Amino acid sequence: MALNSILNADDIKKALAAFAAAESFDHKKFFEMVGLKAKSADDVKKVFLVLDADNSGFIEEKELKTVLKEFSPEGRELTDKETKAFLQAADKDGDGKIGIEEFTALVHQ
Repeated sequence: MALNSILNADDIKKALAAFAAAESFDHKKFFEMVGLKAKSADDVKKVFLVLDADNSGFIEEKELKTVLKEFSPEGRELTDKETKAFLQAADKDGDGKIGIEEFTALVHQ
């Protein structure tokens, strides 16, 4: 499933442009800019399933690193620092990965 079937392609493009520079990624602003924050829990789950590239039921650190590329091939990889900060913000149970409930809570913060 393509993310632009859930989110507006222009919103995705603007958000990726806003965070094109290294060390500029802010997950809260990004989710708001792409319109995900305003989406239903069902739509957030659909996005989670796309981001969970290996279908493990979790978004792991390696998947977080390329999260922007999942929104668009023009997206950049997150730096190690950004990836760790993103993981830390979402991983409430400390298992080193993000489950669907953690992701939904993070998006709707």
